[in-house]
Amino acid sequence: MFDLGLSNEQEQLQSAYCGLFDRECTTEVVRASEETGFSPQLWARLGELGGVDMALPESAGGAGGLFLDAVLVSELVGASVAPVPLAEAVAATRLLAALDTDPARGLLAEVLASGAPVTLAPRPAVDGALGWVPAGLVAEVVLARDGDRIIAQRGDPPTPFPNNLGALPVADRRVTDDAVELARGPEAVAAFADAVLEWHGLVAAQAVGAGKRAVEIGVAYTTERYAFGVPIASFQSIAHRLADAVTALDGAQLLTRKAAWAIDGRTDRWRPLVQMALVAADDAAQRAVDEVLHFHGGYGFMLEYDIQLYFRRIKAWSLQVGDRGKELESVADLLWGPAQSPVPV
Repeated sequence: MFDLGLSNEQEQLQSAYCGLFDRECTTEVVRASEETGFSPQLWARLGELGGVDMALPESAGGAGGLFLDAVLVSELVGASVAPVPLAEAVAATRLLAALDTDPARGLLAEVLASGAPVTLAPRPAVDGALGWVPAGLVAEVVLARDGDRIIAQRGDPPTPFPNNLGALPVADRRVTDDAVELARGPEAVAAFADAVLEWHGLVAAQAVGAGKRAVEIGVAYTTERYAFGVPIASFQSIAHRLADAVTALDGAQLLTRKAAWAIDGRTDRWRPLVQMALVAADDAAQRAVDEVLHFHGGYGFMLEYDIQLYFRRIKAWSLQVGDRGKELESVADLLWGPAQSPVPV
């Protein structure tokens, strides 16, 4: 049975990270970090609180928490649009633990000791190129699939910084001759694919958190903005759309947490649940932030207003993951198998 309630420990976890982001991740910090999409100071504080290793087993040097714990914290990352690659680092370190080879164990111990950002490239290398690597601009180590090999690629991030409207630390990286092979074969490739799905689950949680915070911004603005002598929030055309956004985001949050619960239990349906959660969260967050930005009128596009930060991040996270149509096709393949070519008559 899926328990919708959080344990006392999980509520305390959320409270601790809420305090961290309230103190260390103001909108001023977010704006100051937009050139690279990364705040080294916030990343260090997150590491001190155990953010990266929270969902690693104790046998691998982690805190022994649940993947659901990482999802709960990722919601808060999204709510504050925190410039830290937590989703990428959690997925990458869990992959190293899952590979469980000598090179992977050694690299995991090194990463945990140094606190350096680590990420994974969700798309396989093509002619030695790793395109659009999340956190590729700031990660010291990139885990990638090169044929049937899973490798660890080190190297300096590209310069000059590639600009993107979402202010994400995304960058192209290359596979070089000094890449370290961590594992090889079908099992290693399958483990990598599962790690990418776990990253999808964490991105979904970020989208939910950001979407919910966007609605809060919208409620605050529409209750303070008056037209015809009354708050515009009293207009049915606005109130109903805000209510619809909250309902959709609540549903996406429940689905995202259910997917995390399924990952922790490794139930048979965890993979399609993650993909469904990603699509639902992406759709609900984009619709919510679109509505709220338009409620601001022209102000919504001005850099002085916070809603544009959420609009740009939510759009960019969606593009970083990939095409939504392909994600839906992936859900169908996971549920019913790959589509078969029509039989000629």
